[in-house]
Amino acid sequence: LKTRRPQGAQVMRAGLAAFAFVLAATAAQAGELRGRVVAVADGDTLTILDASRQQHRIRLAEIDAPEKRQPFGQRSKQSLSDLCFGRDAVIEDGGRDRYGRTIGRVSCAGIDANAEQVRRGMAWVFDRYATDRSLYAIQDEARAARRGLWSDPAPVPPWEYRAKR
Repeated sequence: LKTRRPQGAQVMRAGLAAFAFVLAATAAQAGELRGRVVAVADGDTLTILDASRQQHRIRLAEIDAPEKRQPFGQRSKQSLSDLCFGRDAVIEDGGRDRYGRTIGRVSCAGIDANAEQVRRGMAWVFDRYATDRSLYAIQDEARAARRGLWSDPAPVPPWEYRAKR
């Protein structure tokens, strides 16, 4: 005599298998990058060199730093350089932007560079793409303390600056 599994158990097993497949696909898609920071383009973009000597341009997720020609643009770049240049970085890969850069949360020497740029007043929370709501409290605190770009009486967000150009 063959024993028959109840239908509910079969459905549950199939559901778990599907969940495991989706989880594995998501992990492979999202992933993590590691490498040494070899260049800083501006306050929200850097380049790492991974263990296989391949370069990856990284756009820090959820923040937007002043453009190079904007007030605080060069200071923002220097701030990110002070945080990350020459250090090992871990990037939570969040996909690619339209320029082919990896978008991600960046940790340099154990410091969340995305949040630290906002804390120092060297970047805005990028409302359009922000998912980490805690960044807003960090930005509010930097604004209240008039740190970095918040010392300007009328700072212009980079997305508005780009729209005018």
